[in-house]
Amino acid sequence: MSTFHAVVWIDQSEAHVLMFDREHIEAQRIKSRTHHKHQGKAEDSAAFFADVARALTGSHEVLLTGPGLARNHFRDWCASHLPVVADSVVDSVASDHPSDGQLVAMARQYFKKFDNMAANPSTV
Repeated sequence: MSTFHAVVWIDQSEAHVLMFDREHIEAQRIKSRTHHKHQGKAEDSAAFFADVARALTGSHEVLLTGPGLARNHFRDWCASHLPVVADSVVDSVASDHPSDGQLVAMARQYFKKFDNMAANPSTV
C-alpha cells in the first residue's frame, strides 16, 4: 500500500507501523529478534531497524513515537544506512503505549498541523 503518512510506535522489543491515508489504514507489527531487551547486540538492532524501515516503503512522511530512546536510535540508524527513510521522518514524539487506533488519531492530528504549517500561506 502506498500512502503518504505513517506513524511508528517503537521500543527495543517491537514496532507498530501504521501507514494511512484518508480512507485506509495498514498496520504491521514487527518484533525484534533479540531476546534480551537491554542486552541486544548491534546486529540485532540493525536487523530490527532494517525490518521497520522496509515496512515504511511508500510513505513520504513518518512520525516516530514510543516510550524510550529506540525511536531516536532508529532515526539515527536510518540516517547512516537509509537516508531516504531518514529524510521522511518529520518528528520524534514521546508516548506511552497507545492502541493502534489512538496512534492513528494522534498522527492524523499531528500531520494536519504539520501539513498546514508546510503549506503555502497564500493558498490556505
